[in-house]
Amino acid sequence: MDSQVIYGLGIILAYLAGSISSSILIARLLQLPDPRSLGSGNPGATNMLRTGSKKAAALTLTGDLLKGLIPLLIARSLGFDLFVLCLMGMAATIGHMYPIYYQFRGGKGVATTLGVLLGINWILAVVWVGTWISTAKLTRYSSLAALVATALLPVVAYFMQLQAIVIYFTAAIAILVIWRHRSNIKNLLNGKESKIGAKN
Repeated sequence: MDSQVIYGLGIILAYLAGSISSSILIARLLQLPDPRSLGSGNPGATNMLRTGSKKAAALTLTGDLLKGLIPLLIARSLGFDLFVLCLMGMAATIGHMYPIYYQFRGGKGVATTLGVLLGINWILAVVWVGTWISTAKLTRYSSLAALVATALLPVVAYFMQLQAIVIYFTAAIAILVIWRHRSNIKNLLNGKESKIGAKN
């Protein structure tokens, strides 16, 4: 089979994997309320905490991370080059945000982005986690922590002197994540954003 066809299939499969909603599946498995009916309506780990189950939130975080990481690990084992890996990472993140299985209404891509970063460059992932934790501890806003950590990715990639494709990839991911957080940004500016641990 032609390599271009294989790469194309990899990108499509990465999107389909990203489209799987960990939170919805776990909510059904654990007989919890649909996360789309709670709080922000976002099918992600933060909203799963509103079900009162830390276990469900942890499983959702893990599932969303793995669906970004596993396709890239498989692709790496098959010898896919960095350009294709970045395209697959983008596809997985877009799949989470705009899943084909759920009328293209998905999450905000944070955990899946982390999984993709682990598959592209683990140092970037470590920096992202460190920035998220620092910002979250300082502000108590999960959304702001995600925004700051993701927005800094292309800057970090540049100073790490990573390949141009990684810088462009992280910039594109940052734009997508910021776009998906636009309601959170509005709430932050208006002082209405829920802090970590808040029930509402």
